[in-house]
Amino acid sequence: MAMVQGARSAVSRAVIVASLFKALPSPSSHVKLPVLSRRVSSSVSFVVDSSVKLRSSCGRPVVVFCAPSSSSAPSSVSVDSPARETAAPAATEAKDVGADLDLLDIRVGKVLKAWKHPEADALYVEQVDVGEADGPRTICSGLVKYVPQEELEGKMVVVLANLKPRNMRGVKSNGMLLCASDAAHQNVELLSPPEGAVPGERIWFGSEEDKESQKAPAAPNQIQKKKIWEGIQPLLKTTEECAAIFQDKPMRVSTGIVTCATLKSGNVS
Repeated sequence: MAMVQGARSAVSRAVIVASLFKALPSPSSHVKLPVLSRRVSSSVSFVVDSSVKLRSSCGRPVVVFCAPSSSSAPSSVSVDSPARETAAPAATEAKDVGADLDLLDIRVGKVLKAWKHPEADALYVEQVDVGEADGPRTICSGLVKYVPQEELEGKMVVVLANLKPRNMRGVKSNGMLLCASDAAHQNVELLSPPEGAVPGERIWFGSEEDKESQKAPAAPNQIQKKKIWEGIQPLLKTTEECAAIFQDKPMRVSTGIVTCATLKSGNVS
């Protein structure tokens, strides 16, 4: 130990590492190092040189991991402790967007009247009854290419009712009609509530038990700020039976499941 204490006068700190080499080489032997990066290799070579000198003086098979003064130590050698592998931070869990599903206010609606937008050829302007005391809502929809005007008027529809109103070419649109489409968006069909549904009825996803635990919808500002619709919409689909679903939960009202006419395994937006 007297020799180790003597070595401390030449180095700032020494930590004995018993597992660096299986057997310490003699002062005259050649130390074969593994293939390492240049910086790591220079640090290990420094350790080997220091350990061989210590053995040649004290005659004991010990390895000293040295951190000498700043003027002689390689920059990659720690002055505090041997190098340690840093654990990777735990991955952040993906947000469960299903927890926000109830925050959407999706309701049964009925289109009372529809006409082409005077300033946008692809848009209809509709008057839609969603069961509100102050009368029907005005909603703009880009359905001119997909749904004939006469088919739209009088149709029962599904309305996303708590979006912030948007000015669409001079007409304020207060909601969105939900539709199914194929992957190329070449075919689009309105979602339809089952027979017996009434305007204003709130739609939910899942079973009867899920209806009982359905939360109150969020305010339009919250829907926009937290991008709730943007998180949920990519997971809305139609099944092989043309039923609208979120993941494995069907979109439904008290009289049954919401569907589209023919689009199987489609997207909903």
